[in-house]
Amino acid sequence: MSTDVQEKDNFWLWVGGAVLAVVVTVVVIKSSEHDKFETSAKAILEDPANSAYKK
Repeated sequence: MSTDVQEKDNFWLWVGGAVLAVVVTVVVIKSSEHDKFETSAKAILEDPANSAYKK
């Protein structure tokens, strides 16, 4: 009889945690980029001449 205790494999727990961390990081970065350009978007709506994309 063997008295070896097998340690539980936490591989998928680590993979899930890493994926969750990447998703949260992407959401935070995208949210801050949206806020950064919000004032520019308002200025372009007021006067389209402020845009770099001239028609």
